[in-house]
Amino acid sequence: MSDFPTGRLGDARKELRAWYRRIARPLPWRESRDPYTVWISEIMLQQTTVAAVIPYFHRFLERFPTVAHLAQADEGEVLKLWEGLGYYSRARNLRRAAQVIEANHSGVFPDSVEGLQSLPGIGRYTAGAIVSFAYDRPAPIVEANTLRLYSRLLGLAEDPRSTAGQRVLWEFAGLWPAGRNPGEVNQALMELGATLCTPQSPRCDDCPLAMVCEARRTGRQAEIPPPPRRPEVTDLAEVAVVVHQQGQFLLMQRMPGERWAGLWDFLRFDERETAEMGLPAYLQQRFGLETGAHQQFLQLSHGVTRYRIALRSVHCEWRSGTPRDGDRPLKWVSQAELGETPLPVTGRKIADVLAKMFAGPLVLKGDQPRGKRPRRPPTRG
Repeated sequence: MSDFPTGRLGDARKELRAWYRRIARPLPWRESRDPYTVWISEIMLQQTTVAAVIPYFHRFLERFPTVAHLAQADEGEVLKLWEGLGYYSRARNLRRAAQVIEANHSGVFPDSVEGLQSLPGIGRYTAGAIVSFAYDRPAPIVEANTLRLYSRLLGLAEDPRSTAGQRVLWEFAGLWPAGRNPGEVNQALMELGATLCTPQSPRCDDCPLAMVCEARRTGRQAEIPPPPRRPEVTDLAEVAVVVHQQGQFLLMQRMPGERWAGLWDFLRFDERETAEMGLPAYLQQRFGLETGAHQQFLQLSHGVTRYRIALRSVHCEWRSGTPRDGDRPLKWVSQAELGETPLPVTGRKIADVLAKMFAGPLVLKGDQPRGKRPRRPPTRG
């Protein structure tokens, strides 16, 4: 294959295993071969760093220790535990896949790549990782770290993300997990890509596979693989409106097909929607709300996929009206309930600021006296 010395693969695999046994990081998901544990870790690690995942991994398994617990969980609770990890479709697919395993597989994980790929949210890489790490069977794996590693070992000239490049890499990946402990070989390859064969300044002098690396031999480590093409960034301006009444805050639920589907958020929309009529009139027309005392209190900027969003946050008081927004669920929550509600990252930042703004007994103009339970404003439903 290409210029790779396949005749030296056995020796390279032996060197790789010895290196891994010396330096492998003590990651919590490596302590178990339970396919459920492997699956949760692999899904969490998609698009997320190891350091960020570790506390989420512990909390998630503490609350949902088995696939049966996850299958029976409320989606809102799953999303709440996922809050901050992003790419929330991963969490929704975890729950859906758990339900399929319970309903169609008697609660037992499929033990083949094909069977695992039939589950929601499990692609070729994740299926191979579960088969390899949980069942210790040979299966190729190609993810961000091994894509870079394999490209350099092969001296791959073409784009590794292209159809042709992917075909070459998956074929090459299938050569490695052979003999005893194929799962350990795959773990070692991923560890090597993550710790030594890094995007910039790879530590080639410490690499156990340096003797079979074409990129090192030809001095092209910095060129291989070429960086992925960055998508064009679109700027958006949005507004989040915190409607408040007597200790209650109005939330809207994100609908399927929207960003953060299934999560709750403050009333949020494109600034252009209010350009002609202004914010108070827009709130009345769209949500049926009469509001007053509008005040901007927070400005945030953040990125979501190919969008760079400037988010202006406005606080206002509810005066009258039953909130509605077509079929979208709306609800009033207390400050305590806000802490238990799954929100996107920006929603949580807004909630944290509100907690400071309204710290202590909350009595604003028009509120009821202390000691009386505040009246919850109406919602349609």
